Amino acid sequence: MITIAEVEHVALLSRLELTDEEKRMFAEQLSAILEYAGMLDELDTREVPPTAHVLPLRNVFREDIEGAHLPLEKTMQNAPEREGNFFKVPRIV
Repeated sequence: MITIAEVEHVALLSRLELTDEEKRMFAEQLSAILEYAGMLDELDTREVPPTAHVLPLRNVFREDIEGAHLPLEKTMQNAPEREGNFFKVPRIV
């Protein structure tokens, strides 16, 4: 069961202001979600192989084919700052 104090803690971390009614509502809703998720503990998954994806995907990469490039001026038209033909960015130390 999620307590009001836990909801308040998460709201504080999230910088959310909640009314007392919202705190009660979220405590109930989150408790119901966790209770429902807890039902998964009752399932026997010993015979289920671990998978990284639910679909039998193999290599989904496309072939790397060289294509047309944007013209330099179109590429640089929205650059806030530029130095010659390069984007100028702040130095990060």
